[in-house]
Amino acid sequence: MISIKKATIKDATALALVGKKAFIIPHKDAIPSEIMVNYLNHSFSEKTLLEEITNPNYQYNLIFVDDNLAGFSKIIFNQKNDNITETNVTKMERLYLLEEYYGLGLGNKLFQHNLHLAKEQNQKGIWLYVWIKNFRALEFYKKVGFKKIAMYDFPISETETRPNDVLYLKF
Repeated sequence: MISIKKATIKDATALALVGKKAFIIPHKDAIPSEIMVNYLNHSFSEKTLLEEITNPNYQYNLIFVDDNLAGFSKIIFNQKNDNITETNVTKMERLYLLEEYYGLGLGNKLFQHNLHLAKEQNQKGIWLYVWIKNFRALEFYKKVGFKKIAMYDFPISETETRPNDVLYLKF
């Protein structure tokens, strides 16, 4: 059975573990290990996740398979992007699945859930950053209708960035 629920503070520990595991898969060969460890320890620390879960501007959604956390998403409503003229747009900052759940259609279910939430909030579209070498993610986003609108240098540390596409799905 597949279910989706909004994350609460009780989910921070599980989110930290899943976030780290899911981020490593597409990036493990591209980011030096010391930088990877620092990024993961900051971005997926329980402290950071608790701050974000309790921030009313952020929404984490968890997807479960048979009561096992398979992945999650993070969206931010009304998050403007300089490359988009509309002001009421949602940023999808994360859509992560554990590797053992690939191929089950969970990413699409979670994305459709986010799409529904954005439309409920009268948003005009969804945008995101995706690393240019994350081919699996790029293919998924293309399939659901996103278009590349710009490039962005995503900071992975104080000294390094990774080239990302800025993708947008206008409603």
